[in-house]
Parts: sequence; C-alpha cells; structure tokens
Amino acid sequence: MLKWAIIFFIISVIAGFLGFTDIATGAKSIAKVLFYISLVIFIIVLIFGVLLGKLVF
Repeated sequence: MLKWAIIFFIISVIAGFLGFTDIATGAKSIAKVLFYISLVIFIIVLIFGVLLGKLVF
C-alpha cells in the first residue's frame, strides 16, 4: 500500500509541475490517505508483534 502512496505522490508532483492542478490535488489526497492507512497498519502490526513476542519468550 505504501508503494501506491509513493506512486500517487510522484503523479501529483509531475502533474503539479506540468500545471494540471486538479489532477495534482486529487493524486495528493489519494497519496495522503494511502500513506495514513499504511501507517496505521504498520503501527498495529508493530504493537501485535511486540505483545506476541513477549508472550512467546
């Protein structure tokens, strides 16, 4: 999912550079949402990994 966020960020930068402001704004908001979703998933996996790691050892 982070890969897609990076792809949409690059699309946003290129579209903004070329003057397509509506496309750049849409791609930026999609990239932002995907980044935050992947960040939340990472934090959840990190917390479960720490908790389950302590239970095993």
